[in-house]
Order: sequence, then structure tokens, then C-alpha cells
Amino acid sequence: MCATFHAQLDELIIDLVRMTRLAGQMMTNAAIALHQADVPLATVVIAKRDQMYTMHDDTEQRCIALLAQRTPDAGDPRAVVAVLRAIGHLKRMGNLARHIALIARFKNPNPMIAGEVRPVLARMSLLASQFAEDAAGAIERHDCVSASQLAEADHEVNTLRRHLFRILFAADWSHGVEQAVDAALIGRYYERFADHAVAVAAEARYLASRRLPGSHGLETGCRLR
Repeated sequence: MCATFHAQLDELIIDLVRMTRLAGQMMTNAAIALHQADVPLATVVIAKRDQMYTMHDDTEQRCIALLAQRTPDAGDPRAVVAVLRAIGHLKRMGNLARHIALIARFKNPNPMIAGEVRPVLARMSLLASQFAEDAAGAIERHDCVSASQLAEADHEVNTLRRHLFRILFAADWSHGVEQAVDAALIGRYYERFADHAVAVAAEARYLASRRLPGSHGLETGCRLR
């Protein structure tokens, strides 16, 4: 029973990494669609949300089934609970990427025509997508150090959002209320996506005693807390 439990847990972790990378790719494509006014790409991102939901529901059911079948000697259930928590964050990350894609698809004029906000939002989108990839790597390697570094890096996203608001509320803002609201929403979506990615990476501490099949990385030696 113990061997079966750990084999199924390994499969859950592999799928968790796939979901995390899917969320990151969704955000990357959503940001490209927004910045380049690429409506077909935005449509692809919107459709990907259904794939994320399907993966979430399947993984959630498998987690619950594994916890229900677990015997006292099978192993620590905290890793399974960590996967459950992480996929909840990933589902919301998929929704946030879709929100960006919806703005790219339906907003006319595109909110990115305001030149002052463009570089700020571009940097926020880059960080959000990178955080998802970093979170996937932290889970894959069970790397608590990288997860902690990601939490520190999140400060830049918060700083950028504050800078964005200074631009939007400046006396020389000349693009109107609607553009300001759109830019504020986009910044909020990027910030929340980054926050959820940090939360996903934080679950790596509960996977510290596990290693993915075929992985050649060293154990990080993180303690469960």
C-alpha cells in the first residue's frame, strides 16, 4: 500500500508541474495578445481555460481518492494536501490569464495604446509568467530555497503596481477614465497571478522528501513545517 501511495503521489506531482507550466504559458500568450493586439492568440488563451479546469477537476478527484484510500502506514498525507492547495491557486491563475486575454480580444481601443503604462505592464507580465515557470521548477526539484527567493522577488511586482497607480493618477494623464480603469485592472491581474505563483511554489516545502521519477536533482533537505 505504501508503494502504491507514493507512486500515485509522484503522478500527482508530475501533473501539478504540467498545470503550473500551462498557467505560465497562458499568461505569456495573454500578455503577447494584449501588447500586440493579437485577437486570434487571445482566443486561444480563452479556450485554454477549459483545459485548465479539466486538469484541475481530475487532479482534485485523484487527490481526494488517494487521501481516502490512505492507510496509517502509507506515508505523510501533507504532500497530497499540498497538491490540493496548489491546484486551487492554479485554477485561479488560469482565470486571471483569461481575464487578460478577454481584454485583448474585446477592448477597442486596446488599453496598451497609453505609452506611459506599456513598459510597466510589460515588465509585470514578464515577471508573472516567469514566476509560474520558477514555481514549476521549485515543485519539480522540491526546492524550498527557490520558493523562498520567489517570495522575495514578488516585491518587484508590488512596486511596479504602485508605480502604475502613480502614472494613472498623475495630473498629466491624458487617456481618459476607461483606459485608466483598464490599465489598473490589468496590473491587478498580473499582481494576483504572481501572488498565486508564489503560493504554489511555497507548497514545495511539503514535497521535500519526494523526488520525481527520473529526476537527477539532489534533495534539498528542507524540513516539513
